[in-house]
Amino acid sequence: MQNVNIWSEEFGADTDAPILLIMGSMSQGILWPDEFVGRLTAGGRRVIRYDHRDTGMSGTVDFAAEPYTWDDIKNDVYRVMDAHGLESAHLVCHSAGGLLGQFVAVERPERVRSLTVIGSSPLGGGEGQVIMRALMGQPQPEGSLPEPAPEFVAFYRTLMAAPPPADRRAQIDGMIAEQRLLHGTALPFDEDAARRLQERVYDRARDLSAVANHRLAAMAKPDFEPVGVLHQVKAPTLVIEGSHEPAKPGHSAIIAEQIPGARLVIVAGMGHTLPPEVHEELAAAILAHTAG
Repeated sequence: MQNVNIWSEEFGADTDAPILLIMGSMSQGILWPDEFVGRLTAGGRRVIRYDHRDTGMSGTVDFAAEPYTWDDIKNDVYRVMDAHGLESAHLVCHSAGGLLGQFVAVERPERVRSLTVIGSSPLGGGEGQVIMRALMGQPQPEGSLPEPAPEFVAFYRTLMAAPPPADRRAQIDGMIAEQRLLHGTALPFDEDAARRLQERVYDRARDLSAVANHRLAAMAKPDFEPVGVLHQVKAPTLVIEGSHEPAKPGHSAIIAEQIPGARLVIVAGMGHTLPPEVHEELAAAILAHTAG
C-alpha cells in the first residue's frame, strides 16, 4: 500500500529553510493558494506542497482491494519529506492536515522544526465523530469539542440527501457552494475566483470520486488519533483560527492549551479557507514563526 504515487512540487531555493504544506482531508495541494506560496518563497523559504493519495494528481486506489487507514496518509508525510531530501522541515498544516502535523510532531519530533496548524482540531479530540454526531442530530457527550456552525450542519445534511451531480458543470457548482460555506460570512466571496479554482481542482484530478476513500480510511480505523499526547510536542507551535471558522470553531484554543508554549492567533474575517485578504497576515505570521 506504500507504493501509491504522491504528486508534489516545490518552490524557492534548495538552500532556504523548508516548509512542507499539508492540506486537509480530501483536498488537493493546490488549495494552498499560489499567491500565498509566493509570499512564503519571497520571504526566503523553500516551499513544498503535495496532493494526498486519492486526490488530484496523486495515485488513486481501489479501496476494497487495497484498503488503508489515516496512518498511511500520515506516513505519506514522511515519504514526501524523504523524496525531497528533507531530514526535517517546518510543517504548516490546514484542517485535517493539522491532525497529521500534530501526530508527526509527537511521533517523530526530530523531523519537525516548527509546527503551524490552521483551522484544525486537537489530536485525540475525535473531531470527526463530533461532526458526524452533529450531522445526525445526536447529542454530544460531555467534554466533546465544539460543534460546527449551524449553517455548516444544514449544508452537509442537504448535501447528504441530494442526488449526485449530473455533469461537470453541476459538480463544479456544488464545489463552489461548498467553498462559499467554508469561506465564512465576514469577507466578500469572489465567485469568479472560486470557479477558476474549482475548475482547476476538477480538471487535474485523476478520479474526483476517489477522495471518498479518505472517509473510508477514517472508518477503517476510527481510533487513528492517539489521545492525551499533545503535551509531548516539542516543536515551537503556532495555532491559527479564523474569527468566522464554520467547521471547527474554538478548536484552535484547545490545541494551544494542550501544546506547551503554543501561541494562538485569531485572523479577523477568515473562515475555513485561505482567501487573498488573509494571505499577507498569514504569511507574515508563518515567516516570523519559521525564522528561528
